[in-house]
Amino acid sequence: MTDLPAGSGAPPRSTPFELARRYALFVLLGAMLVGFWLAQPAFINSANLFSILQAVSVVAILGVGVSITMSAGGFDLSVGSVAASSVMAASYLMVVLQFDAATTMLLVLLMGALIGLANGLLIVKVGVPDLLATLSSMFLLAGLQLIPTGGRSITAGMMLPDGSTAKGAYDPAFLILGRSRLFDIVPLPVVVMAAVAVIAWFLMERTRFGRVFYAIGGNETAAHLSGAPTKAYRLWAYVISGTLASLGGLIVASRVGRGDVSAGASLLLDAVAASLIGFAVLDKRRPHVLGTVLGAIFVGVLLNGLTMLNAPYYTQDFVKGAVLVGALALTFGLGKRRR
Repeated sequence: MTDLPAGSGAPPRSTPFELARRYALFVLLGAMLVGFWLAQPAFINSANLFSILQAVSVVAILGVGVSITMSAGGFDLSVGSVAASSVMAASYLMVVLQFDAATTMLLVLLMGALIGLANGLLIVKVGVPDLLATLSSMFLLAGLQLIPTGGRSITAGMMLPDGSTAKGAYDPAFLILGRSRLFDIVPLPVVVMAAVAVIAWFLMERTRFGRVFYAIGGNETAAHLSGAPTKAYRLWAYVISGTLASLGGLIVASRVGRGDVSAGASLLLDAVAASLIGFAVLDKRRPHVLGTVLGAIFVGVLLNGLTMLNAPYYTQDFVKGAVLVGALALTFGLGKRRR
């Protein structure tokens, strides 16, 4: 058998530098796990590891939605407010209107989908830029969620603005979503996160539906000229993002068991950070589901380890920022060397 001549189509070998950049986040994650384990042996026990995954589950779910909109050339800034509004809506439906768990979940998910649809229509029909449309929705929802209760958190027996008392309570079946464990080991929010990640990964990486999203994000005009219904796909991106944000809000509500007005305060920034850190995973240099979930886990491991080492709480935002800068520099700055 003769050797393949140069330029015959044999796949080029990756250089050590390219391999290092492609798997850098995996290596750093492994190094952090070992380092925190050596510094604090309790860090590596299963209870703490599942606690980390449970803590980042909502951020990862919201981040997947943000990544899908980014893949279609958009950006959803409303996910944090949608999640917070879902917490308040779920609480209001059960505590004030006395709905059961199934009806509450269905209505809240429908609310998220409709908000996503409204965002999409503003963008593709009215022509409002993505950032401005979703920023407007963010502020609108942040204020709207406080009006029914006069700005107060929702709890059983609370006094309503009209002077009456709320007679409902959280349905125990609803609390299963945020508080139960599969086989008494794996928190259910972690299972939901894994299911969302697998389904979204398959959708985006293994189907024509996902490939069209990336085509639109790469060059919307070219995708339109090739026959892709670009406006419909962009609408779907925001509907999916809104629905996932509502799912995240349901998990938060079922975990805390009350309609907390401060719920979701940091979810937007954390979800966006996870999505952007994901750009560095496997050197994809684009939004993708696996990278987003790994980005959320990476930050969660880092913050949990620092907490166990008694690092000051006020350093957490600085650490998140440093990790984000490092990941983006690794992706876009060092990536110039291969050109």
